[in-house]
Amino acid sequence: MTGQMEFVQNFPCFSIMLCMFAGIISSALKGKTAKWVNMAVLCMNIFMSAATLAFVAAKGEFYVYVMGQFPAPWGNELRVGVLEAGMALFFCIIMLLSLMGGRHKLLQEVEEGKHGLYYILTDLMLSSLLALIYTNDLFTAYVFVEINTISACGLIMIRQNGRTIEAAVRYMIMSLLGSGLFLIGLCMLYDITGHLLMSNIEAKVREIYLAGAGGSYHIPLLVTIAVISVGLAIKSALFPFHAWLPDAYGYSTVSSAAILSSLVSKGYIFLLFKIIYRVIGFEVFHDSKIIDALFIFGLMGMIFGSLSAIKENDVRRMIAFSSIAQIGYIYMGIGMGTEAGMVASVFHVLSHAATKSLLFIAAIGLTDVSGGSRKLTELTGSGYRNKMAGAAFVAGSLSMVGVPLFSGFISKLLFAQAAVQNDVKMLPALIVLGISTILNAIYFMKTVIRIYTPVGKTEYFSVTCKENKVYALALVCFIVLNVFLGVLSQPVMNLIWTGLNMFA
Repeated sequence: MTGQMEFVQNFPCFSIMLCMFAGIISSALKGKTAKWVNMAVLCMNIFMSAATLAFVAAKGEFYVYVMGQFPAPWGNELRVGVLEAGMALFFCIIMLLSLMGGRHKLLQEVEEGKHGLYYILTDLMLSSLLALIYTNDLFTAYVFVEINTISACGLIMIRQNGRTIEAAVRYMIMSLLGSGLFLIGLCMLYDITGHLLMSNIEAKVREIYLAGAGGSYHIPLLVTIAVISVGLAIKSALFPFHAWLPDAYGYSTVSSAAILSSLVSKGYIFLLFKIIYRVIGFEVFHDSKIIDALFIFGLMGMIFGSLSAIKENDVRRMIAFSSIAQIGYIYMGIGMGTEAGMVASVFHVLSHAATKSLLFIAAIGLTDVSGGSRKLTELTGSGYRNKMAGAAFVAGSLSMVGVPLFSGFISKLLFAQAAVQNDVKMLPALIVLGISTILNAIYFMKTVIRIYTPVGKTEYFSVTCKENKVYALALVCFIVLNVFLGVLSQPVMNLIWTGLNMFA
């Protein structure tokens, strides 16, 4: 990059490399030491991401970090703006709280000799997420998509029972199908444009677009956009590509479920945001009509995900099916084809990440005091037996339903406002939004009533006092984060608007 570089501008690169080196170093450490290395790395990344966000917000413009000082097209680049830095900070916070909330269960769910491996996988997972956020190179994005896939499979199957191995295999098959389509689309894009850096591709794509339907590469460009979109839709579990999700989230360790539901799918969705704005161009993507297909599948996901959750009797699988509906919300916003819809989708990425992790962490506290059973019928009165988990589950449920003061209310309000601005898609969007909200209320409020229905005294499993303190702290932080997004949403919205303008 040109000009004198300030030290803080190195932090995005340091964040990615720090996670990768932590994973390598942890392979030679015992589980307990690897845990503290992992926590230290997360805290350092939170600090560096916050510093980066403060820097770019003060400057009011993005900057490009050239890896090894080799300029394009030979060198690799990171591109850092307000939205990238903010998303990196948010992802690091969510991962830290997810690991804190599920730490006491790791001893029971994972063999002691594999604790170190678990933290290696989380380090690699975080490095891949940060790379997807910051990279300005599509092939680098693909490499870290694969690292993310391998890490996610490891986090699912490390528990090593029949259901998790089956879930990991199913996830691997679907995820590799999505990765393959993404790679095919990337190769076609390279063949059409001759570039891998996002900014260079966007300039060439605009030339093809301006040439019109009579141009040589107009049809191949449309096919490329479709293939890339479908590939990322599969990897982020958009309906009807969601079959792998319930088992992957429902049977993995509690920290893995929180990380997978809140971060992994959102990393792919954030990559799609970048491709829409900085590779294809928002106007080109809109005119390709691919957004219409994403809009329809998003609406279907909102309904069918909620209907599946209503029928489910396993609390963790119910929360997992709810994720399908929430991912549908995000794609509905993208499919509206307006800037307001994109803002709503980005905000819902944050809202869903904060809420779904909270629900998974809270649910394990309720099942622990219910003899380890995850059946809704056996969770009766569990909110009294674990008061902190009960309160946290209520907070998460209210957010998912869209009650004011919580982040979910702001999300649904933004989607409704975006729908009103689109004459063609307003009616189906508002109708499905209303139906989905009612369905959300049915299965979440049904569970809340169940956990606060009094029962007689019974013997239940309970965790130790020390573990409860860390667990309770994680839940409190999740609730505070959720309320922050719900009450102080305007600064977050301003950040998203600014970040999307920097994208464009």
